[in-house]
Amino acid sequence: MAKKESKKKVVLAYSGGLDTSIIIPWLKENYDCEVIAFAADLGQNDFPDAKALEDKALKTGASKCYVLDLKKEFLEDYVWPTVRAGAKYENTYLLGTSFARPLIAKYQVKIAEKEGAYAVAHGATGKGNDQVRFELTYAALNPKLQIIAPWKDPKWHFHSREDAIDYAAAHKIPLNGISKKKIYSEDGNLWHLSHEGGVLEFPEQEHKYEFLKHTATYEKAPNKADHVTIGFEKGNPVSINGKKMGAVELLEFLNKIGGKNACASASRAAACTKLRVARSCTRLTNACSSSCSTRKPCSKPRRCP
Repeated sequence: MAKKESKKKVVLAYSGGLDTSIIIPWLKENYDCEVIAFAADLGQNDFPDAKALEDKALKTGASKCYVLDLKKEFLEDYVWPTVRAGAKYENTYLLGTSFARPLIAKYQVKIAEKEGAYAVAHGATGKGNDQVRFELTYAALNPKLQIIAPWKDPKWHFHSREDAIDYAAAHKIPLNGISKKKIYSEDGNLWHLSHEGGVLEFPEQEHKYEFLKHTATYEKAPNKADHVTIGFEKGNPVSINGKKMGAVELLEFLNKIGGKNACASASRAAACTKLRVARSCTRLTNACSSSCSTRKPCSKPRRCP
């Protein structure tokens, strides 16, 4: 009896959110491949623990799911150097999504090489810079790997998050609270939490801040101030109020106290091909940024972060 030929493997950058949840069965349907999910734990806390995320990926159709704790490396090798440089996009956006992508892609390539995969896949759309961050890192680390980008693939027939939700319902894919009424797309880590979609796509409409998870509104912040002293060594934060802390512990503390006091609430709109309302904090706390909507082209088009 002839031995059954094994299917080619694809490693997907997986978050458990709407897009990557439906990409698992979509890849299997359209590429007849084995899908291996990889999730980077950067402090987003979208699931109770790694096991819950792994279970969801497997139930959705992945053959394996790697969940790696990369929080320390993320802060020490990506966030702190950015803080030392004082780097901010257009003097506002604190690069929360931007500098996480190369780290995710780095370990995705490692897993692809370990598993003998022929391709890597991501859920970034074709209109922003995330696709570039992922794909340039793939190409730099292993140019032999093929790249599958569903949102740019002719086989991908979804045009909105509503379409994706319908597909998930048809395939009985759990969405952890995402619905057509609660349709925000989120991207989070220890450094920030961003939102887009829903009412945020329409600057003329007022939103009710129902999407906030880590920071209070000004109305709910306490009237009494908290005083925090951050100690630095060689440009890196190393202590809070004189107490030495590791990078992860330190930022988790700042996020907690900053969120309580409504830190991370500065809005702006950019005149470019996408309108943004960005919420970012200039201190070491969580910063949520960028809700984008395609509008009329401007006279000097440029990409948004």
